[in-house]
Amino acid sequence: MNTFYDTRNISEYIIANNVKFQERLLSEAVNVASNIEGILKAGNIDLLKNAQRVVLYVVENSIDELISFAKQEGVAWAKHSLTLEFKLEWVHAIRRTLWYFIELYDQEKKNFNHAGVFFELEKSVNDGIDEFLNTFFISYSQYKDELILSQRKLVEHLSAPIIPVSPTVAVLPLIGQFDSYRMDIIEEKILKEIARLKILTLIIDLSGISDMDEMTISHFQKVLIGINLMGAKSVITGLRPELVRQMVNLGIDLKGLTETKATLQQTLNEHLA
Repeated sequence: MNTFYDTRNISEYIIANNVKFQERLLSEAVNVASNIEGILKAGNIDLLKNAQRVVLYVVENSIDELISFAKQEGVAWAKHSLTLEFKLEWVHAIRRTLWYFIELYDQEKKNFNHAGVFFELEKSVNDGIDEFLNTFFISYSQYKDELILSQRKLVEHLSAPIIPVSPTVAVLPLIGQFDSYRMDIIEEKILKEIARLKILTLIIDLSGISDMDEMTISHFQKVLIGINLMGAKSVITGLRPELVRQMVNLGIDLKGLTETKATLQQTLNEHLA
């Protein structure tokens, strides 16, 4: 690109007027200004210092550095769950403030007396700010997506904690609320672990479950069928009265699919004797 304006002089002008630049920036971003200290405490993010970095990268057309910094900022804001509205307001305030000081610079230096010079500067500055903003949001979203995925994997693992208690016997304690998504996870985990651990008997403890809807109970029956098809047998323990009533009212018959025992301790005593 043929540059008709001296970016170094504009950078030096902004640096020399840094205090005024910050004052103008804070007046442009009223909501963010009142939360600067909170953001600094929450994420160790110095908004004023970082704003100057963005401005200098943009003015000097340092795209690689700008993109790298935007990625870094995106991760920092996502990691500390900082409000995106503040970031959007702040970046727009940076854009307006930068143009305000470019205008002041031109009034002093008369550097942009040719239309081509101004239009080149306008494209470079606005493209740079847009590049920063786009890269920031992509980085922010990617970090959040990866965090959600890792948390989901953790939840999936905790949703079906199969615990081997002997070379052929394992326990699956189930607690909490159930829906189709969680039952899908449990079904997949059970079938994989039966094959991997060579489980012959899987004890499923339901003492932590008081309620299942009709669809979930139907799905649970299919899980028991799957266990049988894998060549293993299941034993259900800890059925609570509320859940038993639901099964009876729905006409659910578990005979032939599984064994039922009163307590987990009783079942373990029998299988580990």
